[in-house]
Amino acid sequence: MKEFLSEDFLLKTETAKRLYFDYAAAMPVIDYHNHLPPNEIAQNKVFENLTALWLKGDHYKWRAMRANGVPEEFITGAADDYTKFRYWAATAPYTMRNPLYHWSHMELKNPFGITALLSEETAEKIYQDCQAQLPRFSTQALLQHYKVETLCTTDDPVDSLAHHREIATKPFGTRVLPTFRPDRAMAVDHPAVFNNFVDQLQVVANQEIRSFEGLLEALYNRHTHFHESGCRLSDHGLNTFYFAAASSQELETIFANARDNRIATPYENAQFKTAILLAVCRWNHARGWVQQFHVGAIRNNNSRLLQRLGADAGVDSIGDWRMAEAMSAFFDELDKKDQLAKTIIYNLNPSYNEVFATMAGNFQDGTVPGKIQFGSGWWFLDQKEGMEKQMNALSNMGLLSRFVGMLTDSRSFLSYSRHEYFRRILCNLIGTDVEQGELPNDIAWLGKLVQDICYHNAKAYFGC
Repeated sequence: MKEFLSEDFLLKTETAKRLYFDYAAAMPVIDYHNHLPPNEIAQNKVFENLTALWLKGDHYKWRAMRANGVPEEFITGAADDYTKFRYWAATAPYTMRNPLYHWSHMELKNPFGITALLSEETAEKIYQDCQAQLPRFSTQALLQHYKVETLCTTDDPVDSLAHHREIATKPFGTRVLPTFRPDRAMAVDHPAVFNNFVDQLQVVANQEIRSFEGLLEALYNRHTHFHESGCRLSDHGLNTFYFAAASSQELETIFANARDNRIATPYENAQFKTAILLAVCRWNHARGWVQQFHVGAIRNNNSRLLQRLGADAGVDSIGDWRMAEAMSAFFDELDKKDQLAKTIIYNLNPSYNEVFATMAGNFQDGTVPGKIQFGSGWWFLDQKEGMEKQMNALSNMGLLSRFVGMLTDSRSFLSYSRHEYFRRILCNLIGTDVEQGELPNDIAWLGKLVQDICYHNAKAYFGC
């Protein structure tokens, strides 16, 4: 029987171990999509306790605690930080076979060196042991510890990017770049969100926005500002893909109605989102950016917790919208005019893995290896089985060898253990094929393939 979380964790064959330890483990990290707060990186923040570093903002853990019967007071409520940690520690044993169990113990082991199993009984000692180490694990120190070479945050177009500029003037070994995410600019199905965004955009763009064309002009100005600040990616969180034609007058009417707090119809919503997305994608192509589409989440299902806590409260789940036809039409509209930038599509509903993998193949054009990427297992799918399914679909329908690999998509500075998790799973997948005679035992080539997926492909793809 193997020991839990040993050096050979998840590596079931000798070939897998060789691929991981000789080729994957030491590679730097390019984390091209996350939600880390740039201000905390600029300030080189030292967290006051383990709860502040590990639990605040982590809706994965919040969901597990609620499912374990923990009252909200001890999750996001008024309880003190140590009490919240004790409730999480008491929940941890009940997360066995949930990826949280693996992630949490990996995060305690690296960087803190703690191998004790987290539980109510071990909570106090683990908390104190981590507390003693926190002064040396500032945000910048953690990024260096995990060998993060480049990371890309997720930023609203109205963000000044002042923290990114501050980081750039005080380099510490990790490049920190912004990502342009204009989701609120399309939210005519939620007029309060849309109008709040337009009001903010008017201020930062220093112009009145009285029309759809004015909105596009202001967004383009912000796109330019982001480009000048080092940004080379856009990101778009969508429930599904959209492709609905609209005249200029129809778009102006939808804009005016939204400014008057009228909710767009489903078709108007599709028209407006299509127009904004096509415009941004064309700017991306002209400037050589990469664009990312995170698709398939049904968000904010629990209106009570949404009202109490706001978005990202841990009440989102997998959606089941139709995808293929609109996705095809959207990308074809850009491709036929040679305006399709390098693109990553992330799928949240595993029943669509093959749809996404084959769609990526439709728009490869020979200009860039892996120009259209079927992105890593995302959100509910960034666990062992989800990653394996994504890589198997990509292998069967495309080229795993050109995959740009893993990202954290996290708000936690401890989530870089997920890159180790991914690398172990990748090496085990390939190593198992070798030992079953399904791949040749060409370690030099397979080692190169592993290093490409872990690092070199992303470095070339993003140009960072």
